[in-house]
Amino acid sequence: MKRIAILGSTGSIGRSTLSVAESYPERFQIVALAAGANLEAAFEQARRWRPRVISIAAAPDADVLRSRLKQAGLSEIEVVYGAAGTVKVATLPEADFVVSAIVGVAGLEATYEAVKAGKTIGVANKECLVAAGELITAEARRQGKPLLPIDSEHNAVHQCLRGGRMEEVERIWLTASGGPFLNTPRSEFSSITVEQALNHPTWKMGKRITIDSATLMNKGFEVIEACRLFHLPPAKVEVLVHPQSTIHSMVEFIDGSILAQVSVTDMRLPILYALTYPERIQSDLRFPVGNLRHLDFSPPDMSKFPCLRIAYEAAEAGGARTVALNAADEIAVAAFLEGSISFNDIPSIIEDVVSASNSEALESIAKVLEADAEARRYAQERVLETGRRTAHSRPASVV
Repeated sequence: MKRIAILGSTGSIGRSTLSVAESYPERFQIVALAAGANLEAAFEQARRWRPRVISIAAAPDADVLRSRLKQAGLSEIEVVYGAAGTVKVATLPEADFVVSAIVGVAGLEATYEAVKAGKTIGVANKECLVAAGELITAEARRQGKPLLPIDSEHNAVHQCLRGGRMEEVERIWLTASGGPFLNTPRSEFSSITVEQALNHPTWKMGKRITIDSATLMNKGFEVIEACRLFHLPPAKVEVLVHPQSTIHSMVEFIDGSILAQVSVTDMRLPILYALTYPERIQSDLRFPVGNLRHLDFSPPDMSKFPCLRIAYEAAEAGGARTVALNAADEIAVAAFLEGSISFNDIPSIIEDVVSASNSEALESIAKVLEADAEARRYAQERVLETGRRTAHSRPASVV
């Protein structure tokens, strides 16, 4: 019986993990949940799974949750809150496996502390590895515990790498659907609406990651994540646009052989792989092989999607550049979703913030969080400036 703690239990990956656990009750037990700000979902998950500990974002909500659980006869469930509560979930002694699925750097400290506590980690939070990948992977090596990728592309690479040794790898190929604007002319990007950008052609995901997929920034993050997870330079990690999203990633070996991983576009499969590694167990997640009859591949257009180019440059520079990349993207995407800036403004704000940061190595999580806060402040300034400029450029309304 594997005992699981989930950071981000009310998000899409968290819910998919619970779905997997429900399908294999003889294998998995949920012992701790970090549920964020969704009080109703937290209560329902606590009532269904009866974890030892559940964390919620704010103290007032913790009081409400504690009271509701007591009324439901579940007062034995410990309710904690805030960053300290998330760390408690991540480091609970009873947990064997921690799923890191909190979006953004909000999950960074808890993920790092889980690694330090000797937990096996299923990584679905790519921002942790973008911002502090060197620190996290170094600590995992010290602990002798694997970091198992849940992201479909990196999970695919992990599976392909079972066919050879790392020193035999020539390069890895991360596939990208191309997002909703693959065939949209660049001249139309300035008029892209939030609704259009949230209409991903393949995956159903949270809002930020869906916008990141539309700009290809998500693929840029995945390049950095791959560099950290598999200890490869950016030059050995290539992106290939593959609209069908049938092949999730490929690994090319030095003899010219290429291994590809193919499966359904369902996050339960990479989650199941990570939870049961190094085993493979029976599932009903079957791919219709007839769908392989038509596959398209093309290189990404980095002039049309500059976020991918900026990510490669940040990966090469390292240090605070990758921290700034993630921080600026989070701020810019939020501003776009709120209607403060245009779709075209996202990469320009990110590039300004990344250029203003340095590439010195960050020797601690505290230093990473400092760099993150500084980048966010500057990104907010750039958003305000951009918003004011956009407002001034609009024609005055006719009365």
